[in-house]
Amino acid sequence: MIFVENEFAPLKKVILTVSEFGFPELMKEDDLRFLSSTTIEGDAAHAGKDFGEVYPELQIAWEQERHNFALVLEKYGVEVLRPRNLTEREKIAGGEHGYSNFFVRDPFFTIGNTVIEGSIRFMQRRNEIWPIRDLLEREVYQNDCLYVAAPRPAMAEQEELALWHGPFIEGGDILVYGKHIFVGNSGLASNSLGIKWLFKLLQPYGYQVEEVKLHPNILHLDCALGMVREGLMIVCEEAFTHGIPQKLRKWDKIVVSLEEASLLAANGLPINPAVYVTDPVFAYIGDKLSIAGIQVEYVDFQISRSFGGSFRCSTQPLLRSF
Repeated sequence: MIFVENEFAPLKKVILTVSEFGFPELMKEDDLRFLSSTTIEGDAAHAGKDFGEVYPELQIAWEQERHNFALVLEKYGVEVLRPRNLTEREKIAGGEHGYSNFFVRDPFFTIGNTVIEGSIRFMQRRNEIWPIRDLLEREVYQNDCLYVAAPRPAMAEQEELALWHGPFIEGGDILVYGKHIFVGNSGLASNSLGIKWLFKLLQPYGYQVEEVKLHPNILHLDCALGMVREGLMIVCEEAFTHGIPQKLRKWDKIVVSLEEASLLAANGLPINPAVYVTDPVFAYIGDKLSIAGIQVEYVDFQISRSFGGSFRCSTQPLLRSF
């Protein structure tokens, strides 16, 4: 079965990412913008090299982070699927922009019983869907669900990333709350055209799609807001240029600053409404969750976070339901 009811329903089957990154061969404007969303240094000496070649010890530790996370998920009965690594030909296909295969949240997403391949803005990440498709072919075709892909984005003449036409729609911007879908737009990932496409796709099935305007320093909506359980969220109020969405304004809030949000403080992962995973660096958030009756599991995710994503970014559910 494939079905995602909301962000906090019991997680039963999930795809957990692997850890691959290749530095761009040339540091063009797009590449520099991409690296600026991480804390990975774009040294010219690293050009065209694999992260594991440049930092072998960090590569091992990075892979261990994801393994430790998998163990926590499995502890609570979650079926964990892992995509394969990129082939050498797929790495070469990334060209001068390099390659990545490190955050499974963005290349595709699941809403209800609909599996949607997204359309990613950064050139470095546009081929990330390839290693996932093997899993999707195995899981999707044997289940009663819809499987579609967003239109391929148009070529961009402008250098300014925010002006690129798209359509762009990325999983990190998608928050599922029953039939109400929140979609972030900061100018760095999903854009209005991508959101219009998603609206056209989902409207016949009774879904409402709400565009959420974000601060230009926030990459995705899930960097600014995390639903923990019904009525409780971790949120960066500064990140919402038009305020927190009306549907969520009465929820209890654990508030984080814009700086904390940039460190992925809101990007933990509920395993179910009573269990939440976060990094020990955010123990102060964990303490507040514990007071609210939430059991907190801690996994050191320092290296993963240095690439600009954390627990939610590293996973994509296929089955999350009560």
